[in-house]
Amino acid sequence: MEKPSRRNVLMAGGTLGALGALSAASPAQAGSLWTWSPKGSVAGAGDGADPRWVWDAEADPLVASLLDRGDVPKVNTLLRTWTKNGQPLPSGLPADLRDFMENARRLPSWADQGKLATAVDFNEKRGLYLGVTYGFASGMMSTVIPREARAVYYSKGGADMRDRITKTAKLGYDIGTSNAYKPDGEMIVTCVKTRLAHAGVRHLLPKSPYWSKVADEEIPISQRDMMVTWHSLPTTVMQNLVKWKVPIPTAESEAFLHSWQVAAHMLGIKDEYIPATWNEANAQAEQVLTPVLAPTPEGIKLADILLNLGSSIDGGLLSKPILGSLTRYVLGDQIAGWLKIPKDPLWDPLFQVAWEPFVAVREGLLSLEKAPGALQKAYWAFDEILRLGALLYLSEGELPISIEIPQTNNPHH
Repeated sequence: MEKPSRRNVLMAGGTLGALGALSAASPAQAGSLWTWSPKGSVAGAGDGADPRWVWDAEADPLVASLLDRGDVPKVNTLLRTWTKNGQPLPSGLPADLRDFMENARRLPSWADQGKLATAVDFNEKRGLYLGVTYGFASGMMSTVIPREARAVYYSKGGADMRDRITKTAKLGYDIGTSNAYKPDGEMIVTCVKTRLAHAGVRHLLPKSPYWSKVADEEIPISQRDMMVTWHSLPTTVMQNLVKWKVPIPTAESEAFLHSWQVAAHMLGIKDEYIPATWNEANAQAEQVLTPVLAPTPEGIKLADILLNLGSSIDGGLLSKPILGSLTRYVLGDQIAGWLKIPKDPLWDPLFQVAWEPFVAVREGLLSLEKAPGALQKAYWAFDEILRLGALLYLSEGELPISIEIPQTNNPHH
């Protein structure tokens, strides 16, 4: 049986997984105090300000100005031609935008090329699991992050979820490529464009009467909101890989974290909020991510859209019950219940019993020939589901994928 290529798997995983990172916000618990110390960050120091009240002091006024003076259509057209990290910026950009982008595209001084190279090895070896966890841990989790779900639903991305998901695929795919941060890669471009898109959402979404009526914040996508989304990606992914007993060398684990630390910086998150270690990441996530998870009407609708994406081409195999059971297995009964995902008598127990042995076989820790017959059948079923999942999401998108500054909110809401 043909295995999914690394590109297919990472593209598929990124499709759902970057859902929050690309044009939404995530929540900050209204009443919880910020106690995480900047000593635990990559900066090692900071003023400790609650990131709920910090946004993007450089990008926000710039993009607001671009929108107000009518420059965004021209800027979006020009930026479609800027696709590679090392490529010069297009001529004709407004001077203030050019100055911002030249600064924003620089890697942080603490970026470690050795660790980024090791992260490539990790992504090569773990592509399948990364696809599953980006998609079903991170992507579906974003629908129970209230602020994120609302911001997706009421911003421009909510009007065409298939197009939206195609664009969100790009972040999860680009960070897994072998040249992510190199001159011929695209991760830096994707991050800078996403930073501009976020600033556009911050300017536009408060003008939506639909969003304003349900939102518990006046400006979306705060630094804390972005860190919540960030934790739904690498922190949650690593927690699942550990839970599934995937053996990961320390150097690779640290390198995977580093690739996402660099991504956080490039997305405009201040260094004093970016965790320096997995222990610090888990501690911060425990404070800002876990307590805010909750259902919303918007999130339930988004989850249903995601679970139905396969209906047109699944051929009866990559169907809603399988995706629902995988979501229930990865995120648990409570979240599956919030999202109104029905229990499935076939697939629910199969994931519970067979997923970890499936991982063990893939890791060479268990011989498939010596496994029980039922497990052998489950192994090939899982393999086929994941392969079809990759093809499904890839088929939704046309390359090149263009991330742009929004000019409107969701016109239907």
